[in-house]
Amino acid sequence: MTSHLLVAAGVLALLTVAPGPDMAVVARQAVAGGRSDGFRTVLGVAAGLLLWGLLTAVGLAALLAASATAFTVVKFAGAAYLVFLGIRSLLNSRRPEPNVAEEPARREGGPWVTGAVTNTLNPKVAVFYIGLLPTLAPPQLSPQAGMALLVLTHVMLTVIWLGGFVFLLDAAKAFFARSGVRRWMDRITGAVLITFGLRIAAAQP
Repeated sequence: MTSHLLVAAGVLALLTVAPGPDMAVVARQAVAGGRSDGFRTVLGVAAGLLLWGLLTAVGLAALLAASATAFTVVKFAGAAYLVFLGIRSLLNSRRPEPNVAEEPARREGGPWVTGAVTNTLNPKVAVFYIGLLPTLAPPQLSPQAGMALLVLTHVMLTVIWLGGFVFLLDAAKAFFARSGVRRWMDRITGAVLITFGLRIAAAQP
C-alpha cells in the first residue's frame, strides 16, 4: 500500500503545483494584504477542497458532473467570480496609492472567503475528484477510506505548496511594495484571473 500511496501522492503533487486560479488568487491577496491575508486565502482554498471531498463522498459531486445544467450554473458562477476579481485587480493598478488594493479584498468578504469561493465554484475540482481520484485510491482500503485519505493528502499538499508561495512573496515584499511593481503585479494578476475565468466558462463536463 505504501508504494501505491507514493504514486498517488506524486500525481497529486504534480496537479497541485500546476498554475491555476487558486495560485493567482493567493498571489493577489498576498501582495495586496501581506502574509496574513495570503495564509488566510490558502486556508480558504483548503476549505473548498474539503467541501468538494465531502460532496464527493455523499454523491453530490457526481450529480454535478453528470448534470449539464448544474455544471453550467457552477462553472459560470465561478468564471464570473474570477473575472470580477481580475477586473478589480486591473482597476487597482490604475489607482495612485497601491495600498488601497487591500480595500477591495476586504469588501469582497475577506481573504478566507475569496479562497473558499474561488475553489468551491470551480467545477473542474468536482470532475477531478470523481474522475481521477478514485483511480488513485489504494485498493487495500475501502472506497470511502481511500477517498478520504487522498482528499486529506491533496489538502495537505495544497497548503504546503501555496503556503510556501506566500512565504516567497512575503520575502520579496520590499520589491512588491514599489509602486510600479505593485501596479504591474495587479495588471498581470488581473489578466491571469480573467483568463482562468474564461477558460472555466468554456469548460465542458
